[in-house]
Amino acid sequence: MKELRPDELRLCVADAFLNRWMLLTAGDYASGEYNTMTVAWGFLGAMWKRPVAIAVVRPTRYTYTLINVHETFTLCAFPKEYRSDLTYLGTHSGREGDKIARTSLTPVAASSVPAPVFEEAELAIECRKIYTNEIVPENMIDASIEADYPDGDYHRVYYGEIVAVHGSDDYR
Repeated sequence: MKELRPDELRLCVADAFLNRWMLLTAGDYASGEYNTMTVAWGFLGAMWKRPVAIAVVRPTRYTYTLINVHETFTLCAFPKEYRSDLTYLGTHSGREGDKIARTSLTPVAASSVPAPVFEEAELAIECRKIYTNEIVPENMIDASIEADYPDGDYHRVYYGEIVAVHGSDDYR
């Protein structure tokens, strides 16, 4: 992967999240305290005169604890041959052990943040948290959104300033 400026990144965001998925990883690589989860919801764009990634995490997820304690997170995209690994990481919890070890993915140090990225990724976006907020049902204008929360476990929204991007030529 090559280093890209955030404004050079070319990505169909809806496809990346809805169809291809990404891994959201929070924690600290050096200490070994980190976890990853598959995400199919999120945004990339600009806010407050800076490039941002927006990720959402339910409070029931183990990653929720880590993203609240640590100041950074990463988002990684992968070639299609890693789909089964992303499925596994999205359906198993890191609370019960090292779920990453049960996949073919290799966590490695990121270039600019403590949260890790993955050697097999074709895109790695490194973020520093700058804002967070809760999704609250009172603000749902479209009542059908409530169907995504049958257990009332509303996401917390994390805005991360994109501080580094590395990607294959397909993303330039």
